[in-house]
Amino acid sequence: MSKDRLPPEGLPLRAPPTGEEAQITDRTFFLDASRQGLTRIPSEILALGELEEIHLEGNQIEEIPADIQRLKNVRVLYLNNNQVRSLCPELGRLSSLEGLDLSSNPLLPASLGVLSWLRALRELRLYHTDIREVPVPLCKALHHLELFGLSGNHLESLPKEIVNQTKLREIYLKQNQFKVFPPELCALHNLEIIDLDENQLTALPDEVGHLRRLHKLYLAYNHLCSLPESLHLCGRMAVLDLSHNLLHSLPHNLEELVEMTEVGLSGNRLEKLPRQVCRWPALHLLYVHGAGLRSLRCSIRRLTNLCFLDLSQNHLDHLPAQLCSLRNLEILALDDNNLLQLPPELGLLSKLKILGLTGNEFVSFPEEVFSLVSLEKLYIGQDQGTKFTYLPEQVGKLQSLKELHIENNCLEYLPISLGSLPHLEVLDCRHNLLKQIPDSLCQAQDLKELLLEDNLLTEIPENLDQLVNLQVLTLMDNPMEDPPQDVCAGGIQSIWKYLKEKKAKKLRAIRIQAWWRGVMVIRGLGKFEDLVKGRKKGKSSPKDKKDKKAAAAAAAAEAAKKPGKGKPGKGNKK
Repeated sequence: MSKDRLPPEGLPLRAPPTGEEAQITDRTFFLDASRQGLTRIPSEILALGELEEIHLEGNQIEEIPADIQRLKNVRVLYLNNNQVRSLCPELGRLSSLEGLDLSSNPLLPASLGVLSWLRALRELRLYHTDIREVPVPLCKALHHLELFGLSGNHLESLPKEIVNQTKLREIYLKQNQFKVFPPELCALHNLEIIDLDENQLTALPDEVGHLRRLHKLYLAYNHLCSLPESLHLCGRMAVLDLSHNLLHSLPHNLEELVEMTEVGLSGNRLEKLPRQVCRWPALHLLYVHGAGLRSLRCSIRRLTNLCFLDLSQNHLDHLPAQLCSLRNLEILALDDNNLLQLPPELGLLSKLKILGLTGNEFVSFPEEVFSLVSLEKLYIGQDQGTKFTYLPEQVGKLQSLKELHIENNCLEYLPISLGSLPHLEVLDCRHNLLKQIPDSLCQAQDLKELLLEDNLLTEIPENLDQLVNLQVLTLMDNPMEDPPQDVCAGGIQSIWKYLKEKKAKKLRAIRIQAWWRGVMVIRGLGKFEDLVKGRKKGKSSPKDKKDKKAAAAAAAAEAAKKPGKGKPGKGNKK
């Protein structure tokens, strides 16, 4: 389940003033000096007393100078991804500071006490700072803290004083070493987000049910074997990630969590889709890949708001027709199962945009996909499973298709109809048995990537350079002759140059031939085609016949001039 939490949701960035505003006030409130290779904070920045938000992340700053105290109005300060080791006492005098990010710095734990002086602080991020415990003074003094980021450290527990953070709404503890769910968190009734991904938890306490405002709970990559039934008391729960644990089932009363919109159950030992999941009508995203599923419940039809369904890497050999009732489904991943065919009702998924079918056991190409009028991406490569020997011409019906991935099959030819797909951008045909590419593909003007390596191609269409948007063309591991191997190795520009030169030579040859035909006509020697036909049949050309007649006449005239032997003329005597 995708979560971007570095930094997570927090204070909105204040945009820099526009030209007119800057001229009127002549003051700077926002400064972005991130990723500038700075080794220190320039004095020019420290002199801008009106600054409210400063971005200095991604530099090589090693220390925070004492003059930082001059920035009395600063509310947001980003110093993450630098080389700061120690925090100067003057940093604690920034009484207006509300958001501070010191993540990914080699901070000395002894210097963190300074942060307890920042009484206005609402958001504090200390991701990846190698701390092993949370300083107690922070928990005692920072009463307005709403977001506490501690992911990527070496924490095994939280101090009991953390209960003083009564306004805390979000706490991020991912990638630490917690073996026990921190019981102190159950006393923070305003918590809305808890992230404990990638720890070593084996159980949750019953007291987790006290968190009635809990909205998102991330527990992926732990060692949970079961969940407490009290979890159903978290009635506002909308996002629950339990992926990659040791769960066999879910508590039956979790069906009461009717506001659930996103659930992750991948990588568990379920075998069956939990019945409770089909009772969550608001569900939008459901991740159940690699969970040992052998079948789906017919009650899955109740998830009418589902947009994303990941069922890949299971043991499904068929799909119930009820799956096709999910009219709002846009993404369906069925890769690496044992599917033999698809339900004929598949076309009812009228909003489906992405379909993954790689690595299955289809008897023949599943032509049911051609009824998916909104399909934009089709993945049907077969690195494992039954390989296809043909791609039907009906693929031309997928007029919305942008990407076709059909690698690792046994295709010898591609359908002509591929050239009629107006939006096709990516065609992946790697690792097949292709002998030629149809000329019609040159009409797919939106094509950006054409992947053809490891086939049996000896040539490509001479007009392939008409694909003006093509950025990637791969021809490695083919017995290429036209263009030659060395040209193909030079990349797409080298190939384009070769094709243009080849067409130029062909055009010159055509012009020479046209000129010669014109000469034939002008000299009255007949049509060029007749001349060629006559020579093929062994007949003389008109020119040859004319020459022969002239030679015969000349010979007769010469003979008449010379007296010859034979019968004497009239009146002559012997």
